[in-house]
Amino acid sequence: MNQVDLNKTKTLVGPSKLRYDSFSPQPIDIFMPSFSFSLIPVGVRFMILSAFGFALMSACVKYVSNYGIPVFEIVAARALVSLIISYIDVKRKGISIWGNNKPLLFVRGAVGTAALMCVYYAVTTLPLAEATILQYVHPVFTALLGVLFLKERVQKSTMICIVFCLAGLSVMVQPSMNSSASSELPLFSIMLALCGAFGSSIAYVIVRKLSQTEDSSVIIFYFPLVALPISTALIWNDFVWPSLFLTMMLVLVGIFTQIGQYGLTKAMQTQAAGKASAYSYVQIVFSALLGVWVFNEIPSVWTYLGGGLIVTGALINVFGKQLLVPFRAK
Repeated sequence: MNQVDLNKTKTLVGPSKLRYDSFSPQPIDIFMPSFSFSLIPVGVRFMILSAFGFALMSACVKYVSNYGIPVFEIVAARALVSLIISYIDVKRKGISIWGNNKPLLFVRGAVGTAALMCVYYAVTTLPLAEATILQYVHPVFTALLGVLFLKERVQKSTMICIVFCLAGLSVMVQPSMNSSASSELPLFSIMLALCGAFGSSIAYVIVRKLSQTEDSSVIIFYFPLVALPISTALIWNDFVWPSLFLTMMLVLVGIFTQIGQYGLTKAMQTQAAGKASAYSYVQIVFSALLGVWVFNEIPSVWTYLGGGLIVTGALINVFGKQLLVPFRAK
């Protein structure tokens, strides 16, 4: 472009930030549209917050366990913090803390406690990424429970999900079945992780039933109410007196748990459950990054392959109906 051409172009300096070209009477916007955080749906933002909270919770659990704090003590610490926060929340709403269906609320608390202990054991003995991925096989258990107890009909998308999840699980476990593999995972920890996912599925079904008659804060309150005495009794003589720093970390376990629960509850209230839950799988990414950064854990190729299959299956289960629409049209 020569000097004459340069002189033909004039720039308007001002709030409009538009350039006027002498060859065109129309202003030309020279700025790319900026990204706005408000473009992300509120439900998605809350679900990402929930996933980040639960990932930080798992990292704190693993961290304190490396200093000799037993699993039952970690569960008790989380329960104590959650019980205080949940009690304040229920009182803030001005409702009864005891709810209506007390027997089912206690069952939900007991099942949730057992599942939590299994999950925490898996977190303390497996890499964070693997322990988190194994939690996302719960659609398989939820589908089976629906068939057995709720007489539900299994959808095609759920069947595909089960196939993907089982395939992914077999890929992740395969090195552990081969004693010569360098990326072996402890089978007992894998089994407890699956037990935790199964227990979580039972708890989800119970919560779905309780949601018809109980406030969400009351349901959350019963979880630590049951978990605290059970975990305290199981500690027995294994109690380890934590330092001030480890005490702070144990408190953070409870706080991050509440953040995760809050984000999950708000996401389900402001976004379609299926769409919101799809974004919960970002927890795997958060956990993998925390595992690398804090614990120097590098996921194996089997974890990437198996985890990819499990997440793919879970997403098919979430968006199954939309994916099958083109095929039904034919």
